[in-house]
Amino acid sequence: MEAELIFVLVRVVICLAFFGYASWSDLKKREVSNLVWLFFLPIAFAATATELLYFGSMDSWITYGFSFLITTSMALALFYTGAYGGADAKALICLAVAIPFYPSNVFKPLFGKSLIPFPITVFINSVLLAALIAPYMLLHNLLWKVKNRRKLFSGLEKEPLWRKVLVLICGYKVSCEKLKEKLFLFPLEDVEGDGLKRKLVIFVRDEGRDEVVKRLLSNIRNEESGEVWVTPGLPMLVFITLGIIIGLFFENIVWDILILLFG
Repeated sequence: MEAELIFVLVRVVICLAFFGYASWSDLKKREVSNLVWLFFLPIAFAATATELLYFGSMDSWITYGFSFLITTSMALALFYTGAYGGADAKALICLAVAIPFYPSNVFKPLFGKSLIPFPITVFINSVLLAALIAPYMLLHNLLWKVKNRRKLFSGLEKEPLWRKVLVLICGYKVSCEKLKEKLFLFPLEDVEGDGLKRKLVIFVRDEGRDEVVKRLLSNIRNEESGEVWVTPGLPMLVFITLGIIIGLFFENIVWDILILLFG
């Protein structure tokens, strides 16, 4: 039994080590080298397969295959619909290989175990954690207004209220120079018409970020002090890593909330 626990802990440590490095890279550069996943995948598979060969059963292998299949399908769907980046999708697939099901023989969830495969639980946790960015953004923008004593939507007063609300919770204002330098910042503004009227946008046009940024910079008079609304490309691997850690001790956040509410 002790040997089995050691195998589980080894898998968890390997997983957290690779995800820790990937999170750092995602946070600093908003990209992760494919070498991370090329090294991680075979190591994770070797550790999990060895453990199942010695201590698993046929049911364990079936659960492993089911978890991998459903997680891979979801990761590819998220990637091809544009909801997830390539590194995020690869991370979920590697997670399904490394920790396909909750390691209940080592960790014990505080509020009870859910029936969802562990990688899907991690995905749910990461999405909820990323959603906490919304109140942070709102607070940041309110403090900006108090500090600078200026209008948040100067030149954009006629924009619809719903669009302003969305921008308030998913973006903030930066100088044009910063927008030009930081490639992970995506504009929430554009210009249109002969009068080059500024407007808020929720999604960048098909032509891509660079064209929109170029158009904004060429039509806002003072590039050094002019400010535009932007949204950052979130380092999702940071949230996925936090989702793993939370998942090991609390498992599924949604499940825990339901248990607390309804017993």
